[in-house]
Amino acid sequence: MGAQEARDTAKRLRAISDELADRFYERADVVRTLLVTLLAGQHSLLLGPPGTAKSEMARELTGRIEGASYWEILLSKFTAPTRMFGPIDVAALARGEYRQVYDGRATTAHVAFIDEIFKCSTAALNETLGYLNERIYHPESGGAPIDCPLIGAITASNELPGGEDSAAIYDRLLVRIEVGYLEDPSNFAALVRSAVSRPAAPTRTTVELAALQHAVTEAVPAVEVPDAIVDAVCTLRAALRRKELVASDRRWRQAVGLLQASAYLDGRPAVVEGDLSVLTHVLWNSPAERPTVEREVLHLINPDAKEALDLADVIDELEAQLDAMAGQSREALSEWVIKKAHNQLAMAGKRLEKLREEAASAGRSTTALDRVTGRQRAVRARVLTEALGMDAGMVQAQL
Repeated sequence: MGAQEARDTAKRLRAISDELADRFYERADVVRTLLVTLLAGQHSLLLGPPGTAKSEMARELTGRIEGASYWEILLSKFTAPTRMFGPIDVAALARGEYRQVYDGRATTAHVAFIDEIFKCSTAALNETLGYLNERIYHPESGGAPIDCPLIGAITASNELPGGEDSAAIYDRLLVRIEVGYLEDPSNFAALVRSAVSRPAAPTRTTVELAALQHAVTEAVPAVEVPDAIVDAVCTLRAALRRKELVASDRRWRQAVGLLQASAYLDGRPAVVEGDLSVLTHVLWNSPAERPTVEREVLHLINPDAKEALDLADVIDELEAQLDAMAGQSREALSEWVIKKAHNQLAMAGKRLEKLREEAASAGRSTTALDRVTGRQRAVRARVLTEALGMDAGMVQAQL
């Protein structure tokens, strides 16, 4: 497969990312990060409450890979390894033969979705680690390990690991993405409407399994990592260590593949500073650490980041004030909106728009600015609907 085919594959993957971002509200960064993780041949964790479309995104993404085998499972403390990797062939056992049936199980999957990953049973722990780390499975009957065609696993959990056994799996999940409920009331209204309407069939771009595999094994590793990026990574590591946030050498080394995958997905032959933004999903252990990691990454790669994050703090404070005023009279809420919230949110929106224009004209990444702008829109919509009593349709027209 030549360079043109590799570029065509990247273009198709970008189209898939855009289509899924349109389908799943407020999930553009999640979808892109999942694709980057697959392209790097790594595993991801979606961390968030039930009902946030984690499994649906995994199914829809895998469904766009023609020829790929997909497998999913909901784990519990009682899940046996054979249920994951292949049940015993009962008919063969009746004939005195001991063998497992691997079709349709983890052993034959190109992409796996493992829900409640940290509830992995003690019996299945070692096999699951071997599956994630080395893409192998040791048959129950012994013998040579089986090579599994796994490109990457998408895992999910409602909570962080609670013991040493599950922590071993957590360490193997390079990318960790927080997924919450919809914030923007207008997006929530659109979600409700989608349950009772019949939308037109969406555009459905696909990519061949062989093309994806070539990207993972050949095209992504061929992306150049300039010395300036190496220096930036070293600077970031030092900055995080000063904050007492330490990641293993293995995690840093694996993260380089994510940078290459990010550049490849955007159609670039070399990594640029904007690709470092994917590291905001890599270098934290608990969600409480993520904002610190995000600030250090964005300060390093984007001169617009400090002001954008300062604006994000203002927006978060306004949302906290809105939450604290729950139950107060409409008059009190209206007064707060008129005297404070409206002006601050409007000023933040205008400044974010200006920063985005400056970043785009300079060729810098606008991902962080877009994320903060999304927060500004969501909080403004909450203020209009909850404090002023406007309906979601009117709010959507004003945003």
